[in-house]
Amino acid sequence: MGLADWWDQHGVPRVIKFACGMPAIMKLRSQLVPMARGNVFEIGCGGGINQQFYNASAIDSYAGIDPGGKLLEYARAEAEKKGWKADIRDGIGEDIPFDDESFDTVVCTYTMCSVQDQAKVVSEMRRILKPGGRLLFLEHGRAPDAKVANWQETIEPYWKPFAGGCHLTRPITDAVRAGGLEVEPMGARYLPKTPKSIGWNEWGVGIKAGA
Repeated sequence: MGLADWWDQHGVPRVIKFACGMPAIMKLRSQLVPMARGNVFEIGCGGGINQQFYNASAIDSYAGIDPGGKLLEYARAEAEKKGWKADIRDGIGEDIPFDDESFDTVVCTYTMCSVQDQAKVVSEMRRILKPGGRLLFLEHGRAPDAKVANWQETIEPYWKPFAGGCHLTRPITDAVRAGGLEVEPMGARYLPKTPKSIGWNEWGVGIKAGA
């Protein structure tokens, strides 16, 4: 096993679990995730970080996917700790293994930065939502300030191998809207005590028309 493969299998899951569990991020998760209702699907559920914030009494079923082996272990361990039945599968966002209009809520946190095809993933999330269903999203991405965005473009090629393919320059809310969802923004700002190049966050609700 080469160093790069070793890092992808062992280093990246630990970096993601640590970075995505920082206090400022956890605070945002705690405000967004409890909004989930009904049949819930979480994309990029590896690590199981969001599970503590779900209101189990408001949820009829929970399913999730993640391509990471170690991260899936973390997610399943968290489900066991929470004591609820969870359908957690190995999978990718470009080909979500669930039927059309299966879910009332899709939860996507810090995942769109690292998928291969962001537009396809948004399309897939819209596909599995029921009419009137909601996508709850919380992501980091391209900063609105030109100087910061330019710096993001400069360091992104070096950042991606370290952080499991994470992109710094992808749009967030605009990508959800371009995927055919009506967006209700909830917030957008740089996280405190975080370099601006990795600290721009946007969160909100994307609604599928047709209810």
